[in-house]
Amino acid sequence: MGASKTDHFTDQQNQIAIIAKALGHPARIAIIEYLLKVNACICSDIVDELPLAQPTVSQHLKELKNAGLIKGNIEGNSICYCINEKTFDLLKEYFSK
Repeated sequence: MGASKTDHFTDQQNQIAIIAKALGHPARIAIIEYLLKVNACICSDIVDELPLAQPTVSQHLKELKNAGLIKGNIEGNSICYCINEKTFDLLKEYFSK
């Protein structure tokens, strides 16, 4: 089998590209901004902050979580989301070069 296009790049380049792609939608930027503003893990308040339906917000949260930008912890019947500091530290380091 041939190499995929991502095999020609470093792990860091691939990781930054995944993160950048996840940040490529204004709703996801709004979610990140909200989580940064409240500086806490949020369960259901995110849907109230955006002019989008709950399933749409859930899809955006899934994309952000898959990229490692946010973390989700199950608490009771809901998932609470917060910023993944490790990923943001990686981005700060990358862009400070």
